[in-house]
Amino acid sequence: MSKGRLEAFSDGVLAIIITIMVLELVPPHDISVGALLALGPIFVSYVLSFVYVGIYWNNHHHLFQAVRVVDGRVLWANLHLLFWLSLFPFGTAWMGENNFAPLPVAVYGVLGLMAAIAYFILVRALLRVQPEGTKLAEAIGSDVKGKISPLIDAAAIPIALVGLPLVSFALYVLVALIWVVPDVRIERTLRT
Repeated sequence: MSKGRLEAFSDGVLAIIITIMVLELVPPHDISVGALLALGPIFVSYVLSFVYVGIYWNNHHHLFQAVRVVDGRVLWANLHLLFWLSLFPFGTAWMGENNFAPLPVAVYGVLGLMAAIAYFILVRALLRVQPEGTKLAEAIGSDVKGKISPLIDAAAIPIALVGLPLVSFALYVLVALIWVVPDVRIERTLRT
């Protein structure tokens, strides 16, 4: 089965997710600096989510450069990932509009954790279906970042619920920073 349709569909869904998120940035009716500053939590939430979706798009793109074939399990695993990512606009808006209240920040962490788990499942489904000689397993390696980031998300969820939502938000930023550093494993492996 060709991977081209999966990639095109995924790119379209991710573009729509980013579009929906930016639509939550409604300009204030007032022209004062105070009115603009009141949008701060919504804007900060948007920036973090934009970075997260960008990271997933970037990693998805690189991942599929090392893939030769997909099957039905891969298609469903990819849809599973897109499902969780499609909820980011909701989590982003709820967290920002409620000034980083504990429950919305915890729910945002659940969405991030579920997306990370879904990405892990997608990678495992891809590894199972690749023919002999594909360099995907070599490129993935031990996947330290892929193992650490869900643990950080999982730790941040109860931290938000016990009344430290800004600490949780800082942990979500840490996860983003871990992934913003370009991951060249796949590129390096494909060049050899």
